[in-house]
Amino acid sequence: RPERYFRGSGSFFGKYLTLLRISRKIEKRIRCEWMTRVETGRERIQAMGIIKASKLIYDYIRRDENDQVEEVNRAIDGLDLDIKAGDFVAVLGHNGSGKSTFAKQVNGILLPTEGTVWISGMKTTDESRIWDIRKTAGMVFQNPDNQFVGADVEGDVAFGLENRGVSYEQMHQRVKEALEAVNMQAFAKHEPVRLSGGQKQRVAIAGVLAIRPQIVIFDESTSMLDPEGRAELVALMRRLNKEEGFTVISITHDIDEAALADRIIVLEKGKVIDDDTPENIFTRGNELSKVGLDVPYPERLKHELAKLGIKVPEKYLTEKELVDWLWQFNLKN
Repeated sequence: RPERYFRGSGSFFGKYLTLLRISRKIEKRIRCEWMTRVETGRERIQAMGIIKASKLIYDYIRRDENDQVEEVNRAIDGLDLDIKAGDFVAVLGHNGSGKSTFAKQVNGILLPTEGTVWISGMKTTDESRIWDIRKTAGMVFQNPDNQFVGADVEGDVAFGLENRGVSYEQMHQRVKEALEAVNMQAFAKHEPVRLSGGQKQRVAIAGVLAIRPQIVIFDESTSMLDPEGRAELVALMRRLNKEEGFTVISITHDIDEAALADRIIVLEKGKVIDDDTPENIFTRGNELSKVGLDVPYPERLKHELAKLGIKVPEKYLTEKELVDWLWQFNLKN
């Protein structure tokens, strides 16, 4: 009789309803567990920071014509770092300290010999995420001429977008916004070779900003500029960080440039030997001198004044703050 298939828990329809309720409970449990894992993952990424290195080691290996190892130079030796999103960090050290090698680890140009690097929660050794990592972390190199490929400024800024298949409408808007961010919109049709050093670096930065990364790495980007160009570029770094919200990593050996960051990481032979605010690091000037680094002019002047018996403030002072203090000192004496 047909009705027996639709009546009671033992009927066909009753069993179907029971199975349906069970499957819905299982689906709900799976969804809850999945959402919990997603939230936990997000919290872990936020907790670990946008850049994290754990026990990072990198060796430069030279091989002979038979592919046999001739020489191994350890550039990074057991590095542990955690950099939060929105930080402005200067990585300071003399030549050979490992700072540029670390920069290349951040956007996957170099991969760890040992240890792990995460960028926004993504491992740099995960080949399936390497392009996502390079979209997250853009790099501005020391010599801007090495980054130019376009016939004019706007064509050069658009190059990275073309490679990513961005539509013309989006590309046009992003190029416009990137050039405005670095105050180079008036030079959109100019040839890069006719620009000054500082202007070239601004165009190189615009090319990175057009990709819309979360992290901008400046790898010795001011070293080839004159004092005016250097001051303009450092001011731009601060504006990108404070006003635009980029995480800025400045790789430098210039102590005055590093002084403008919120945090300084000092490297020596691939190891972190100091990690603190500029104010705290510069008051330990003797430690910097031991690794061949100088201290900013205000600290040097304070040291000379102290040798003359003048009691100077213990805390770090910028040039402007030191000038103000000297005026007050002069008025009191």
